[in-house]
Amino acid sequence: MQQLILGGVRSGKSRYAQQLAQDSGKPVILIATATAGDAEMAERIRRHQQDRPAAWQVIEEPLALGDALQKRDDPRAIILIDCLTLWLTNLLLDSDPQRLEQEQNKLLACLPSLQADLLFVSNEVGQGIIPADPLSRRFADETGRLHQRLARVCDRVTLITAGLPQILKG
Repeated sequence: MQQLILGGVRSGKSRYAQQLAQDSGKPVILIATATAGDAEMAERIRRHQQDRPAAWQVIEEPLALGDALQKRDDPRAIILIDCLTLWLTNLLLDSDPQRLEQEQNKLLACLPSLQADLLFVSNEVGQGIIPADPLSRRFADETGRLHQRLARVCDRVTLITAGLPQILKG
């Protein structure tokens, strides 16, 4: 089962995904995409680390998500990817302008062959105002396109609002 879990900042999407992973009864592999570029982000990462069970295997992968999924694929496991918007940010800021498209294509190409259950967590950013600067607009556009592509192939899509899951698909 492949699930896309969307929500705004502090919507409860990560907590919801963590609960699904824990309730699955399967070994959990967490692929964390965040990088601690400043003190506030380092604190966010620290809080996430405290909130998850110590038994989970944690892989930090800010760029090569498709490769990481293929390397860790296990039909007995559930893989939680948190989060896609941070992953996209890392790719947008990468020195190689081609890397964003390459990594997205790798991710989407590998999904049909993966046997592990997957939980993708991502921020829904398309419901606010149109950003004022070109990089922010590109981020919102790329995020929206990725969500649409993933929503087509995922078995289930859930939107989290105020901690409440709303099933959009599946």
